[in-house]
Amino acid sequence: MTDLDICICTFRRPGVADTIRSVLAQEVPEGFALRVIVVDNDDEPTARPLVEDLSRDTPLRLLYIHHPGRNISVARNAALDAGTARYTAFLDDDEVARPGWLMALAQARTGETEVILGPVEPVYPAGSPTWMRDTVVHGTRPVRVGGAIRTGYTCNVLIDRARPEIRALRFDPELGRSGGEDTDYFARMARLGASFAYAPKAVVEEPVVPERLSFSWLAQRRYRMGLTHARVLLRCHAARPWRAVPVAAAKMLACALMAVAFTAHRGRRNAAVLRGFLHAGVVAGLSGAAPPVLYGATPHERQGSTP
Repeated sequence: MTDLDICICTFRRPGVADTIRSVLAQEVPEGFALRVIVVDNDDEPTARPLVEDLSRDTPLRLLYIHHPGRNISVARNAALDAGTARYTAFLDDDEVARPGWLMALAQARTGETEVILGPVEPVYPAGSPTWMRDTVVHGTRPVRVGGAIRTGYTCNVLIDRARPEIRALRFDPELGRSGGEDTDYFARMARLGASFAYAPKAVVEEPVVPERLSFSWLAQRRYRMGLTHARVLLRCHAARPWRAVPVAAAKMLACALMAVAFTAHRGRRNAAVLRGFLHAGVVAGLSGAAPPVLYGATPHERQGSTP
């Protein structure tokens, strides 16, 4: 029997109940023993009643852990510390796994693959801008560099932790409030020689809330992603980070030219501009700008941070 821990970290999000239900409803692959670990990162154990209610209605093992800290790295590390299985899966507390999600991840395993990533499909409310739907701008898929996947994300992933070096890895608490902790974690895993694969049928869905349906929100998000990517670059290439600045600046200029070329095509134009914001964030991050506090931010921290 092969053990599998499915980990969900949550912070003040009642909708995590839908996430848990979608996992509990999955068909368990033959030969697997499943356990669901829910880590509550709130100051108080606010998710405990919800998880305990759900545990009464399922034959599967459902473990609740209260691990406060307002830090997603701390929460994920608590899940890894509690994990005893060879395989560990992560998904976010605002997502719902489609039927067949777990089976698709399990079937994508090979003898050499240690990280399997699935897509995150956005679910848009009625009245959403057409260009967002057409470009699936809120979706998540792995990025390939030279045809290979070199890092990952925790919003839909299965990790084979059989190798001691992989099992020993943890998320960096320094990045746990500003973002980029999963990119850093999987980049370190790649440097250990881990192989990555993509399972396109292992789909989770993420509802897009109204406040995220603006170009301004998307631009700010891409800029923040650039800031956090710069942080990872600084860690990986501490001796020569300056080499990435002209490259990112050139990409930013290329995006501006593409936006001009696609003036008549709203979706392509906006996609190019958003890509430019990402590269602008990389330049700013490599030049010393710090990402704002996002995860678990207090009202005072939100007021003092650029969104």
